[in-house]
Amino acid sequence: MTTGVRRRMGVEERRQQLIGVALELFSRRSPDDVSIDEIASAAGISRPLVYHYFPGKLSLYEAALKRAADDLASRFDEPHEGPLGARLLRVMGRFFDFVDDHGPGFSALMRGGPAVGSSTTNALIDSVRQAAYDQMLSHLGVAGQAPARLELVVRSWISLVESTALIWLDGRRIPRADLEVQLVHDFAALAAVAAAHDGELAALLRGLLEKEPGDGPFTDLAARLIALAS
Repeated sequence: MTTGVRRRMGVEERRQQLIGVALELFSRRSPDDVSIDEIASAAGISRPLVYHYFPGKLSLYEAALKRAADDLASRFDEPHEGPLGARLLRVMGRFFDFVDDHGPGFSALMRGGPAVGSSTTNALIDSVRQAAYDQMLSHLGVAGQAPARLELVVRSWISLVESTALIWLDGRRIPRADLEVQLVHDFAALAAVAAAHDGELAALLRGLLEKEPGDGPFTDLAARLIALAS
C-alpha cells in the first residue's frame, strides 16, 4: 500500500493554483459569496497560507479577474479569413462559451458589486472592451482612429453583446445558438442604419457585403427583412 505525498509547490505555482481555484468557485457563485476559507479548503491549504500569497480576498479576486479578462479578450481573436459574418458568428460562439462557463462571476463582474469596485477591476473590464473594439476594427479593415459613426456602431454593439449576455443568464429563455446569430444580425443592422447617414461607412459596408456568401448570416438577415417588408 502506498501513501500519497503532498508535493510542495513553488511560490508562483501556488499562486496560479489559488487563482485557478478561485475562478472555479467564482464560476458557480458570485465572488462576493465565496470566502477565503472556501478557497483555502478547495486548494487543500490553510487560510493563513492563502494570505501568505495574497494580502486579501480582493487581491486574489483581482488576480483571478486578470486571468479571466485575458481569456475573455482572447475570444475576440479570429483569423482575418473568410466573410465577416461567419467570423463574427465564431466570435460569438467563443464569447458565449465563456459566459456559459463563468456565469455568476461574469454577471457579478459586469453588474458591479463590493468585490469589483476597485480601480484595478474597472480597468480590467475596460481593457476587455477595448480589446474587443480593436479586434472589430481590425476585422473591418480600419487602421488607426475609426470614423465617428463607425466607432459609435462598434462600441454600441459591444455594449449590446454584454447586456444581452447578462439578460440571457437570467433564465436562458432563448436558445443560445439563436442569440449568437441574432447578435451578428444586430451588428449588421446597426452598421446599416449608420451607413444610411454616412457615405464613407456605406462604401465600407458595401465592400464587406459583396464578400458575403448566399448562406451567410448577413444575407440571411437581408432575406428576413425583405420577407418582413413584403
